[in-house]
Amino acid sequence: MKDLVYNISKFLMRGSLRLFARWQVIGVENVPPMGPLIVVANHLSNLDPPLLMSSLPRRLQFLAKRPLFALPPAALFLRAYGAHPVAVDEPDVAALLWVRRVLRRDGAIALFPEAHRNPGKGMQKGAPGIALLALRTQAPILPIGITGTGHIGAIWRVVIPTGDITVRVGQPFSLPIIEGKLERAQLQELTDTIMRRVAMLLPSEYQGVYQLPGHNTAPSRARV
Repeated sequence: MKDLVYNISKFLMRGSLRLFARWQVIGVENVPPMGPLIVVANHLSNLDPPLLMSSLPRRLQFLAKRPLFALPPAALFLRAYGAHPVAVDEPDVAALLWVRRVLRRDGAIALFPEAHRNPGKGMQKGAPGIALLALRTQAPILPIGITGTGHIGAIWRVVIPTGDITVRVGQPFSLPIIEGKLERAQLQELTDTIMRRVAMLLPSEYQGVYQLPGHNTAPSRARV
């Protein structure tokens, strides 16, 4: 059932992106074909999760805000889609354990470390939980930069995405193995390292607090 819902959703989303938007995916060859994978992206709108689903060849699973699961029909669809509830403004051990189970089964999990959508403001600080997860699992991290979805605010606009939408996939990397307990400041610095990899894939106006002086993304051949 879950695979059916996911595959139908992906088919319909890809069709909508091709019909209504000027959609391109750059660097899809960088996606590891198998094994555990943490996909990390900037977050502009509600379109970003289905956009990643449509753009990458791997089956993705997601964390979604707990209030979205309040209505049983929505919860049923989200779980079939591959989403799991997470508390946004407080630590959520259950969600972290779920992510670790996905990775232990060689799954791919897509995370937005900024937690909140940031259209028009550029990237904001990533939560340090992403670094802790990457350190504990040693799963490869795949950075992705998304542009062109910030104008899609209402949920219904996800069904009819418009404009120039680009998904730029970077090279996968891993954090070094670090023994012992880490302080929050150390975890934040490691998280910032991850987020800067995402910022490198974005134009300067999208980089926000991870602004890279003199940096802009170079054009490349796209695939959809």
